[in-house]
Amino acid sequence: MTDDLDQLSTHELHDRAVHRAEKHMDVKFFWALLKLIPAAEALSGDEGEAEYDIQFSKGKIYDALHSGDGALGEALRPVFIDYLRKHSDA
Repeated sequence: MTDDLDQLSTHELHDRAVHRAEKHMDVKFFWALLKLIPAAEALSGDEGEAEYDIQFSKGKIYDALHSGDGALGEALRPVFIDYLRKHSDA
C-alpha cells in the first residue's frame, strides 16, 4: 500500500484519506487538515482565501471535504500521503 501512494493522483489521495478518516471517525485528521488549509491556500497563491479562513472559521468543514481539488489539493498532497502511510489499513 505505501509504495504506490506516490503514484496516485492528488484527488485519489484526498479521497482515500478523507474516506479513511470518516470511516474511523478520525477527528484529529480533520482538525489537522483544517489547521493546514489556510497555509496551503497561501502557498497555492490564494492569499485572499487564506486571510478569510484565518479571520473566520465558517466553511472549514467544506474546505476539508474538498481539499483534494486543484492547487489546494496539490499543496496538501504530502499530508494525504503521510496520513495514509501511517494508517496503511486504508
